[in-house]
Amino acid sequence: MDRVLLAYGNGGKENARLINDVFIKTFGDIAKYSIEDSGFFYGGDYAISTDSYTITPIFFPGGDIGKLSVCGSCNDVAMGGAKPLYLTASFIIEEGFLISDLEKIAKSMKDEMVKLNITLLSADTKVVHKGSVNGVFINTTAIGEVKYKHISSKNLKNDDVIILNAPIGSHGACIYCLRNDINLVNDLQSDCASLWDIVSILIEHNIEIHAMRDATRGGIAALLNEWANASNKDIYINQDSILIPDSVRGVCEILGIEPYILANEGVCAFAIAKNDANKALELLRRTSLGKDSMIIGSVGENKLGGKVVITNTWGSKVYLDYPEGEILPRIC
Repeated sequence: MDRVLLAYGNGGKENARLINDVFIKTFGDIAKYSIEDSGFFYGGDYAISTDSYTITPIFFPGGDIGKLSVCGSCNDVAMGGAKPLYLTASFIIEEGFLISDLEKIAKSMKDEMVKLNITLLSADTKVVHKGSVNGVFINTTAIGEVKYKHISSKNLKNDDVIILNAPIGSHGACIYCLRNDINLVNDLQSDCASLWDIVSILIEHNIEIHAMRDATRGGIAALLNEWANASNKDIYINQDSILIPDSVRGVCEILGIEPYILANEGVCAFAIAKNDANKALELLRRTSLGKDSMIIGSVGENKLGGKVVITNTWGSKVYLDYPEGEILPRIC
């Protein structure tokens, strides 16, 4: 690994290799929460997560880079059991970028923050030479108050039930079509959304949650493999329980890829104690972002070496591996 390749940002094997071989190798002894989407401080009472957004195109059906930057970082702390409260934002703006577009982006960020009752604590702007960035890049850091402690990728237990809150693949498929001027369907749009509401309903009803993760880069394939590796468990998934919109299936046929590796921005998975699984499913289905929630699988002891196994419609079982190669660059 001599140079960074575009594939190293795919959320899959190459991305994991970059993180492990460079950043974990360097920062591992001081990076306590390196395998999680957020870190915790003040005795675990608060969570923090930072992320950068470089998506192209900047505007897309269902949102824009501004909304995405708020939802993305807030979702990361929400997946740690924390209610998002504060945000910082940093903008790297290309010379010549339209002020009117910058105003639209700022407004969409504010609208999402108002919806979540979030305070903007600090912000920064930098303007760079034309061609240095593609329009605008945004970095956001979210801080939240932890309402449910000890959620972790390491905490999956035998017989945990895996629940997915929504159909998969819409964000990645939407961005691909826009980027390549493909007009297949009129209803395909990003699922970009803030997920705290569906997390909070489980917490309020004392559901036993062991792990949560939003399925962004690398899709549910990356998410489930990360869980299996971190917890040293095998995960068994039922293909027919995973909802995939027809429009997404059509895009996947063109791409020649599986929908499981497509990025999402409003989809998350929960690992729930078996005794609470049906109650959790009922609660999630009461919400707008969880109305299509499905039990998609379960967790078992490590007999296969921390693998994700998917059973298809005909009963055949195959491994669902980490995504590899350049999938869809710049989807977030």
